[in-house]
Amino acid sequence: MNQSESRTRCGFVALIGAPNAGKSTLINALVGAKVSIVSRKVQTTRRQIRGIALRDEAQIIFVDTPGIFKPKRRLDRAMVTSAWSGAGDADVVALLIDARKGLDEEAQDIISKLAATKQPRVLVLNKIDLVDRPRLLDLAARINALLAFDATFMVSALNRDGIEALLDDLGARMKAGPWLYPEDQISDAPLRDLAAEITREKLFERLHDELPYQLTVETDSWKEIADGSARIEQTIFVMREGHRKIVIGEGGKTLKAVGSTSRREIAEAAEQKIHLFLFVKVREKWADDPERYREMGLEFPKD
Repeated sequence: MNQSESRTRCGFVALIGAPNAGKSTLINALVGAKVSIVSRKVQTTRRQIRGIALRDEAQIIFVDTPGIFKPKRRLDRAMVTSAWSGAGDADVVALLIDARKGLDEEAQDIISKLAATKQPRVLVLNKIDLVDRPRLLDLAARINALLAFDATFMVSALNRDGIEALLDDLGARMKAGPWLYPEDQISDAPLRDLAAEITREKLFERLHDELPYQLTVETDSWKEIADGSARIEQTIFVMREGHRKIVIGEGGKTLKAVGSTSRREIAEAAEQKIHLFLFVKVREKWADDPERYREMGLEFPKD
């Protein structure tokens, strides 16, 4: 497609909502590829992740923000601040509500704060495949009675139901102007960051409820090899020696399994053969280290 400023449109859409509303699944469905990690655990998205979709002449840049919840720890506060920052900087704000949970306390808190936003607001009810239609219509009416939205959509991000109509609407809302990214780019995250997020996702999938949230993954090195493959070294930081033993597992089985599944997915994203080496280190105070927050793209909150 030949770009012409008179024809092309571009803008940012912030996806906000409570933890586990399905924002990461939705952004992956909208972009058509994996750009954000998905986990049944809440609060897994920590940074603003941008996914890029094209709709006719429009380039839509989606910002997957951390879930909005009542923060208890320093990391929690940084994540919530990042989420509202993403909403404030966007051209359109899309509020994602888990249709099964409906208007719970978390949703009502977010809606009350959204009243101060000046951008166009779009309501997206997700997981509609799990709720009957009369309840969905009632939920949409009650939410719009609390705060008027410019449009309401009902989707199943997992099954891609309603995704095309949502893309059409958001594409039409983008402002005239040149695209900010190349036509074939689907995310602004460097591959080394995506690789770290993939490994973190696999840890959550493998360990379920055994491991607390206080772990992070960093890609230490990414070296291209003459045969076209790449050697990646990553460090998994945990806060306790006991957590380190859980991650490694008996005889190293857990770490090996995580490495194997992560390597395959990183290879798919990088479109090359990957040699992945994982290390586990204890860093007790990493959640209070400003450098770790910078690595995650978060602002370090002062006490």
